Amino acid sequence: MAAIYEIYGGEAHTMTMELMEAARVAEMIPEGASVALKPNLVLASAPDRGATTHAGVLSGAIEYLQGHGVTQICIIEGSWVGDDTGRAMKAAGYDKIVQKYHVPFFDLKADETQTVKTPLRQMEVCRRALNADFFINLPVLKGHCQTAMTCALKNLKGCIPDKEKRRFHAEGLMAPIGALASALRADLTIVDSICGDLNFEEGGTPVQTNRMLLGTDPVQIDAYGCRLMGLSLSDVPYIELAEQWGAGSIKIRPEDLVQLNKPTQSQNYTPHSGTVARLTRRVRADGACSACWASLVRALYQSGQEIPVAIGQGWKGKPFEGLGVGNCCSGAAHFVKGCPPTAQDIAKALCEMGETK
Repeated sequence: MAAIYEIYGGEAHTMTMELMEAARVAEMIPEGASVALKPNLVLASAPDRGATTHAGVLSGAIEYLQGHGVTQICIIEGSWVGDDTGRAMKAAGYDKIVQKYHVPFFDLKADETQTVKTPLRQMEVCRRALNADFFINLPVLKGHCQTAMTCALKNLKGCIPDKEKRRFHAEGLMAPIGALASALRADLTIVDSICGDLNFEEGGTPVQTNRMLLGTDPVQIDAYGCRLMGLSLSDVPYIELAEQWGAGSIKIRPEDLVQLNKPTQSQNYTPHSGTVARLTRRVRADGACSACWASLVRALYQSGQEIPVAIGQGWKGKPFEGLGVGNCCSGAAHFVKGCPPTAQDIAKALCEMGETK
């Protein structure tokens, strides 16, 4: 059974290296193999807006790989239809990574394609993604206006030409994303969940989570992403379709989660957008960690409830007439266990309390 490694912190470069060391990634890579790194550069946007993969994730992965003797490394990506991949690469700071580590960047919009069979239909896929000996997917965990969530599986859409992307949208996205996952499976997925956007793939409402994930099963990673986003699998149909078509498993046992550290306390949380400020206007935070806070924000967004909520270490041992989020708030009239609890569990508690008001 696959494992999901989870780490908290503020330095993407260091966190990436620590995840790869813990998972012993070097032992997965055949000697002399070529490695392709596929980030999310959906559009030209700085990563702190919640849409694109942080440059530190790339630099950490490259430094780890080079430190373990891997010499054939490249970065591959193709932005969405209508945007320029080169411009997006510079906006995310990847040009500096390319120069520092002498690793080439290839725009998949200009790549040759190959026809592959999938359970849905034949698809055109970029050769550099298909032909890599070891393929590392570096998605952002964030919301999406059409698919509710985007992470490992949907990030593969950057590995198809623009004409296929248009066809995916015409087909409703869900089935083709699930089918592509069966034909193009990453060997490793490292998820940037540092500040993924709450509900929109273009960014603009980032939620500071300071979390990263690593796993070898992209379906399992996305199923866990649903929990963290406060979504059910039925909200993101392509995940179960991908499982049905052999791309991985949605099963997550408690022992499958390997937590490398605990989230740190954030005394002064400043909302990044008016949306977040509105959602949290009835929240009383005292020493809340960023991971707990992000789970709460996503749960408030998903549930649509406005209930008094307490969160943070400052609430230890104190009573509260409302919902307490996390083990620190066990003195509340109702509380959600976890350190941190998932957005899914918080959303469920919010809805249950809303029904009894």
